[in-house]
Amino acid sequence: MRGALVRIGVDQAYGDWNAPVDPATGRFVYVPIPEGPDVRFHPGCDRPYTQVGPALDAFAASTAHPHSRLPAPLRERAMHLDPDFEHLTYGDVGARRGSHLRAFTSGDVIAFYAGLRPPERAPGGMVYAIVGLFVVDEIVDAADVPPDRKHENAHTRKIVRGASDFVVRARRGESGRCERCIPIGEFRDRAYRVRQDVLEAWGGLSVRDGYIQRSARPPRMLDTAMFMSWFRSQGVGLVEDNFGP
Repeated sequence: MRGALVRIGVDQAYGDWNAPVDPATGRFVYVPIPEGPDVRFHPGCDRPYTQVGPALDAFAASTAHPHSRLPAPLRERAMHLDPDFEHLTYGDVGARRGSHLRAFTSGDVIAFYAGLRPPERAPGGMVYAIVGLFVVDEIVDAADVPPDRKHENAHTRKIVRGASDFVVRARRGESGRCERCIPIGEFRDRAYRVRQDVLEAWGGLSVRDGYIQRSARPPRMLDTAMFMSWFRSQGVGLVEDNFGP
């Protein structure tokens, strides 16, 4: 069983903003990165940022988080909604970043994490946390996705896609967005890294000293069974929904 840790969500590099989190409860809002400004979509397949607005409004109302309002530059843009937790899909580029993910098979694991912004800048800074989990059902080339399923993933919603794009489809009942996030990171040795106690519980990662701030290729889990045992011990439910009520 193989496993990988994949960073998702809007951040300072992609969108110039970070989605909000309440560290006391683990509540967060999943906000995807923006789609390219020149992308053209199949009819009815665009996903505007207005779709995440109600979830952000509800989060702000219940937490008084001062940084939960979507920035104006994003409000008129489309999201690159990937992963799509409603349809349990994740797309990537097989020729580059996702090349080793393309070789995953049924039963392999992809854990999604994000850099989230707490209400106030604390000594620990951003909250790096697990926000979703996929157990792979199958992986298909984006070019082979039929017209009636193009709406299920960001890589098939657009008219022009990469020749090596692929789509991961996850197992229902074992995959989804986390009902609350699971913090895993800390700022250590001038970068955000997985905490030492978490690294030990996972059996390690393929990157040096748990580095997760940014990577050209998603870190591989060295012992996916240990990771899954740790994940189950967190008692976090998974939902097939992107943004919540």
